[in-house]
Amino acid sequence: MRPSRPKRRRPPIAGGTPVWLFDLDNTLHHASHAIFPAINLAMTQYIIDALQVERDEANRLRTGYTQRYGAALLGLTRHHPVDPHDFLKVVHTFPDLPAMLRAERGLARLIKALPGRKIVLTNAPETYARAVLEELRIGRLFERVIAIEHMRDRRGWRAKPDSAMLRRAMRDAHVKLADAILVEDTRSHLKNYRQLGIRTVWITGHLPTQSRPEGVPTRRPGTGRPHYVDWSIRSLKSLRSGTRSGRLKRRQTCSRLTEMTRQ
Repeated sequence: MRPSRPKRRRPPIAGGTPVWLFDLDNTLHHASHAIFPAINLAMTQYIIDALQVERDEANRLRTGYTQRYGAALLGLTRHHPVDPHDFLKVVHTFPDLPAMLRAERGLARLIKALPGRKIVLTNAPETYARAVLEELRIGRLFERVIAIEHMRDRRGWRAKPDSAMLRRAMRDAHVKLADAILVEDTRSHLKNYRQLGIRTVWITGHLPTQSRPEGVPTRRPGTGRPHYVDWSIRSLKSLRSGTRSGRLKRRQTCSRLTEMTRQ
């Protein structure tokens, strides 16, 4: 019988008071329910109208630029004569935003209970981000919103997971990378930023289920924990429970968060 292999333990990263960097869509609310489908449709239609292409080509450009640059906007502005401000406004304007939003119960209490500073870091525009936060009644809990307009530099538009952009944004916010904890649903963003020394929390509870043939149970992506993810969670409630001293020793994942917050 082979001896069991010891579990890999990541050494805690030195730092001071934790600074939580929260993504917005599919992290603080369930964007896959209605917001993302509406944004995707609006982006595709905008590309059709602006570039005079067929729907299939518009969808190809939208998805391809998102995968390549982190945001469709970056590809459109780099390769086509598209007004970025008009694009952001059109595709992030909704006639009934409150009805489209879904979030965890007690969200404000969950965020407020976390120790340290809280910042929103999103590839969405600021107006949309703040509207979502206000509808969720959590806007006052974040000291700032770093939106895609704030990610620009003299060379042009930037977006997650651009490393230089993040370093600059953290300097502007007076945040040490060793103190930052990124809570995010997009694995590629976590992977890129883990290399900078940022601690990473992958939230999977709002991700869409994967399609399976009839009779085969559906499964959410996120089974297993990649090496660049310090902690994988389904719900933001896990963050709160992980900071309560009475529960820290019950699960290994909780002890991992203790290391993250006891800096």
